[in-house]
Amino acid sequence: MSSRYDVAIVGAGPNGLTAAAVLSLAGLSVIVLDRNPTVGGSSRTLPLTLPGFAHDICSAIHPMGAASPIFRRLRLTVNGLEWVAAPLPLAHPLDDGRVAVLSRSMSETAASLERDGVTWARLLEPFVDRHEDLFAGILRPVRLPRHPLLMARFGRVGLLSSDRLVRRFDGAAARALFAGNAAHSCLALDAPASAAIGLVLAVAGHAVGWPCARGGSKAIAEALAARALSRGCAIHTDVHVRSLRDIPDARAVLLDVTPRQLHAIAADVLTTPYRRQLQGFRYGPAAFKIDYALSAKIPWRSSRCGDAATVHVGGSYEEIARSEADASAGRIPDTPFVLVAQQSHVDGSRAPAGHHTGWAYCHVPNGSSADMTDRIERQIERFAPGFRDTILARHVTPPAALELHNPNLVGGDIGGGANTLRQVLFRPAARWNPYTTSNPRLFLCSSSTPPGGGVHGMCGYWAAKTVLRRVFRRELPQELLI
Repeated sequence: MSSRYDVAIVGAGPNGLTAAAVLSLAGLSVIVLDRNPTVGGSSRTLPLTLPGFAHDICSAIHPMGAASPIFRRLRLTVNGLEWVAAPLPLAHPLDDGRVAVLSRSMSETAASLERDGVTWARLLEPFVDRHEDLFAGILRPVRLPRHPLLMARFGRVGLLSSDRLVRRFDGAAARALFAGNAAHSCLALDAPASAAIGLVLAVAGHAVGWPCARGGSKAIAEALAARALSRGCAIHTDVHVRSLRDIPDARAVLLDVTPRQLHAIAADVLTTPYRRQLQGFRYGPAAFKIDYALSAKIPWRSSRCGDAATVHVGGSYEEIARSEADASAGRIPDTPFVLVAQQSHVDGSRAPAGHHTGWAYCHVPNGSSADMTDRIERQIERFAPGFRDTILARHVTPPAALELHNPNLVGGDIGGGANTLRQVLFRPAARWNPYTTSNPRLFLCSSSTPPGGGVHGMCGYWAAKTVLRRVFRRELPQELLI
């Protein structure tokens, strides 16, 4: 690895690999280094429980991957990626036996929300009808507005707290359905802008669904790597970069890391004011995750839950809000909001014939050592009596183990940093171009940069575009422009 490259990239997660593919297609020589034995970062799939069972170690369901403009430009489906979807993107059971559903069909969703169906449709349809413009507008730095009228309309509701937005609904079903979407933000639901992620995920559910990748989330990383390798990119795994001395000579270095790792790797070549901003970066609540090998499908009381790739287990809006407020305030939720994925319903490669996988997590305070296993399983049993009887094996991944799998998951934070309004606007530091650092040779491309967390590759795309312009004075090929 002694030869000179145009660009060296540290980290082979979806953002690092997207940057590698984009820069390789632009004609640059690129090398990617990753500490793990396989590419993917948090988009990896491993046999965590029993032989024949394949589990996504972190990311599992990918609405923003299906919506990603750069994934479409890179034609990942030509490189082996296949999206597979359940009949319903999402189901949300209630204690009275009703189930609110997020369907590709607006009318089916509205019917499950009863008297709030019209209000839900009125809120979401303007964005669903222009979903490509919406996703192109939000999956970019704030300083680069696109479709300003549409974005202004989105901002009027997205900048609200979820608490304020759900006042539009009269019934428990719509309030709960929105709460489960908004809770993906890892924010307390009374926080400003906590409504934004709820809106984005609901729009994605109607517009593109909430699919998973056949064969596991690793298929996304493998397709990105194949695209980069096809244009001469070099990818080296099992390489632990502890300092800039571990990186081959290159004109530019892109780091798919969070501010904490950037400071550890490169503090001596960064200015003091920029280092202070990195040290002030806030990380959000953590995930406590369990993977299951199951003898049968989860025995939900309602068949509607069996039709969904994702089931939100948390009951009412008030209960979910309490759980998320606890995690944000450093308290352990007693009845946590649990996100359940059942990929094997639509992807038979995940488990032996007649068996299934389960994937579940809840939010806890950053760095928490609390064992949430019993709390999570009690919540699932609440809506699926007999669930524990189907468990053949479980693999528990607390926050510390998540960070061990991927150091970017600081304290178990799966979003690359707290989604506070300040850090949405200035992520990771207050700079005109957030992908630059105080060193003109070093750039950031992780989910700690805009547009933030999620498997969509857009942080890597915008960072690659910045590198191409600033270091090489070139523009992207027309087919990659977004």
